[in-house]
Amino acid sequence: MSSNAITTVIKMMESFSEDTQNRIVEHLREYILELEDEQKWDETFAKTQSQLSAAAKRARQEISEGHSIPMDYDKL
Repeated sequence: MSSNAITTVIKMMESFSEDTQNRIVEHLREYILELEDEQKWDETFAKTQSQLSAAAKRARQEISEGHSIPMDYDKL
């Protein structure tokens, strides 16, 4: 299955030398890997959104009740 966008990219690439086409493909491969990584991150974040919200709520409650201490960044 080939979309119009893929067909357009192929036509554009055909005007370049094989070496340049290979460089373009490598850039596209890296870009696609980055997109896949971003998508995985977004999916993981979406799955844990309710847990993150609950943790933030607990933290705000602990702060308001005086059960927390300021973080000492020098001890990290």
